[in-house]
Amino acid sequence: MAFCGKCGEKVSDGVKFCPSCGARMTGSPAVAEVGEIQADPADAEQNKGMAIIAYILFFIPLLTGDHNKSPFVKYHTNQGLTLFLFSAGASIVSSLLMIIIIGFVLMFLVGLASLALCIIGILNVVNGKMKPLPVIGKYTILQ
Repeated sequence: MAFCGKCGEKVSDGVKFCPSCGARMTGSPAVAEVGEIQADPADAEQNKGMAIIAYILFFIPLLTGDHNKSPFVKYHTNQGLTLFLFSAGASIVSSLLMIIIIGFVLMFLVGLASLALCIIGILNVVNGKMKPLPVIGKYTILQ
């Protein structure tokens, strides 16, 4: 499956320009894993720091406007925001269940899952990938 090296959109074979962003396609289109969007290597390298921050404090790229400047940062800001909403929602549910013993166990599992997803996201950033987080990564909040 071919993807645009600039915006990550799917591109048909033999196309010289991306139908989405208009970028010129290089000799051979980038190939990505299933569900992964091919990141522009220069964009990924230049914006790794802000993309990592997006998983820890998702609102920083939103406040600075970096999510509008870089598709790589925007993608990971969306993933960080989705992770935050999942963690917050699951924490509220487990807090309500603290009345019964299962809430304590659920709170521990939510924290562990959130930490694991955060680490996976940061590893994707370090490797220059735009790969969705397991289970929750398919949702897009930022357009």
